[in-house]
Amino acid sequence: MKIIKTTVIAVFSAFALMLCGCSDKKAIPEKHIEISGLKFEERVPLYYAEQFAIDRYENGYSLIHTMKGERFLLVPEGEEIPEKLSKDISVIEKPADNIYLAATSVMGLFAELEKGDTVKFSGTKADDWYIDYARQAMENGEMLYAGKYREPDYELLLENECRLSIQSTMIEHSPEVRDKLNELGIPVFVDYSSYESHPLGRSEWIKVYGELTDTSEFADELFSQQADKLKQLSETDTGKTAAFFYISSSGQAVTRKSGDYITKMIELAGGENIFRNLGDDKATASVTLEMEQFYEQAKDADFIIYNNTIDDSVDSIDELIAKNELLRDFKAVKNGNVWCTRENLYQETMKLGTVISDFNSIFTDNTKVKPTQFLYRLESGESVD
Repeated sequence: MKIIKTTVIAVFSAFALMLCGCSDKKAIPEKHIEISGLKFEERVPLYYAEQFAIDRYENGYSLIHTMKGERFLLVPEGEEIPEKLSKDISVIEKPADNIYLAATSVMGLFAELEKGDTVKFSGTKADDWYIDYARQAMENGEMLYAGKYREPDYELLLENECRLSIQSTMIEHSPEVRDKLNELGIPVFVDYSSYESHPLGRSEWIKVYGELTDTSEFADELFSQQADKLKQLSETDTGKTAAFFYISSSGQAVTRKSGDYITKMIELAGGENIFRNLGDDKATASVTLEMEQFYEQAKDADFIIYNNTIDDSVDSIDELIAKNELLRDFKAVKNGNVWCTRENLYQETMKLGTVISDFNSIFTDNTKVKPTQFLYRLESGESVD
């Protein structure tokens, strides 16, 4: 039986960094750090990701750095924890298993690595999973619901020997939970992929989980496949504009701020976000507009991409128009260029290269040659002229 041991984490300083709401690139040293008894081998090359670094040492040891200044030493099974190890380094024995996953975007990475069985506890209920493996594992009892990130079932985790918790940045709002998990001997690893400036930076986090599960070569291969999709796009500038949004229950349009990773994927696909200067371009959140304001800015967009991951009540153009009659006059509605995202878009972090390729396919009218995986066209039962 593997036992994960944790050293004392500098909780106060880490939490102080969290409060700033941004990453500090100085938190990752430019060179590797010396660890007593270990010989440095290499730093893993990264192509898009900026929020982590992986240093490898002889005999299978690895040190993961994050932009928040956290450090995790991965110790191979059967090897000893180095003496005189810095107290601000957490120790995880690998390959990691019996994981409590409270970051939904990470599940797709484990599933792609064929290591979904290492996740035994979920912070998401079965009905809220759009990744087949996760839903089926929970329905079969192979993965247990252990409470949301802010209210984990500590007793369940302890009784079933949970050895690692992987959290999203939402844990920053519940520092007491992080402290409690560490106190119970369950290391907390925070996934900062949502802070990546490039969409494929998010996908490159698969290298972290490949390192945790001893599947690093497979992780490299999977990432390369997604990076290649970006290189193989048929066009880099299509001249097409797109409005990405959904209609809230209060009747307002909710879209993405300029600089958000969704808008960046549209741009990488050769399109242009119809909202050119909407909100803080450094933010990665949504923005809400009154329908009249939305109409004025988006009515001439070449494409509508409706965010069905949030509002799954739209199955036709007619149902979309029923949400607000102003949509009938949109150029994209008249031309039949209305598309929807599939429900798994946000949970499939590993396939963002495929998402970009899908956007490119609709912008270039190439969907018959390259069927889309994350988008589908809305049809209409009646004329919208």
